[in-house]
Amino acid sequence: MSSAQSTQQVKVAVIPGDGIGTEVMEPTLGILETVGEKHGLEFAWQHHDWSCEHYTRTGRMMPEDGLDQLAEADQILLGAVGFPGVPDHVSLWGLLIPIRRAFKQYINLRPVRLMPGIECPLRLRDGTDIDFLVVRENNEGEYSEVGGRMYRGTPDEFAVQESVFTRRGVERAARYALQLAADRSGSLASATKSNGIVHTMPFWDEVVHQTAQDFPGVEVRDYHIDALSALFVLDPGRFDVVVASNLFGDILTDLGAAIIGSIGIAPSANLNPEGEHPSMFEPVHGSAPDIAGQGIANPLGQIWAASMMLDHLGHPRAAGELVAAVEASLAAGIRTPDLGGSATTTEVAEAVRQHVRDQEADA
Repeated sequence: MSSAQSTQQVKVAVIPGDGIGTEVMEPTLGILETVGEKHGLEFAWQHHDWSCEHYTRTGRMMPEDGLDQLAEADQILLGAVGFPGVPDHVSLWGLLIPIRRAFKQYINLRPVRLMPGIECPLRLRDGTDIDFLVVRENNEGEYSEVGGRMYRGTPDEFAVQESVFTRRGVERAARYALQLAADRSGSLASATKSNGIVHTMPFWDEVVHQTAQDFPGVEVRDYHIDALSALFVLDPGRFDVVVASNLFGDILTDLGAAIIGSIGIAPSANLNPEGEHPSMFEPVHGSAPDIAGQGIANPLGQIWAASMMLDHLGHPRAAGELVAAVEASLAAGIRTPDLGGSATTTEVAEAVRQHVRDQEADA
């Protein structure tokens, strides 16, 4: 960075979470600082120890004023959350979902891209390139609080869970995905199950296609979710942009992470596209308590998520350089055990950081 170039300060709320979340977050922050030095970004970290451990101490995943604290940040970096003894629905509904909804992070964007040097677990046709985006509606759909249980503990016990699909919610997810498709190859796959779910899914289909009328250059194809899941495995190279409801998108993106070699490498962005509120960036992987503390957690999912944050901040060059550094480290064979290597978390992160420095020297 030249001395005349101004510096932009970015306030980032950092929530490492549990297990390996704490192990991959620290080196990621160091890499971001290295990138920031080159591109005129100064990060002001706001650290929060909110986690399942915090829950065991306080009975809450985050303080009562937690959302107010996060609102002061420009962006949020989240690690992995979850630990044995704390039910997943407690950790999810106590931290992640309130953040997504309070800050209108209605788009969950997850890239599915086979990185250089990683062997795909699938048997691919020659020339197949896996590089697509999944847009998941992130605020409603199947993940609603509407429902309940009655007659608990009796033979008559039952549970009701309602899905909530609004025209506004479906349209804004579809519009975001359609714009991505228009900027890429002009192909959009829409996940549905209208043959079996007779109210919400036909409504989803109708709104997606109505919205697509504003994008005449984009071809929209509907896929039933079961067939779409099969095609992720059989022919992943056919996809460019996929749009899906909250539940379908959640399942598809974990499958997408698996076909690119490891869930440990996959990133996720919870976006408020208008920028009225902070967006949140996280790896797809969980807290992996079975390997926590061993120093072998894959930091690339967290690092890739950080690059998505840079892109969202309006620094695509910095984001691209960080992804390029990840690619270079993988191509050099520096990988954690989940990718067939023997490197530690620290060694992988340091390799990425060194490639960032090398790019700076070459610039």
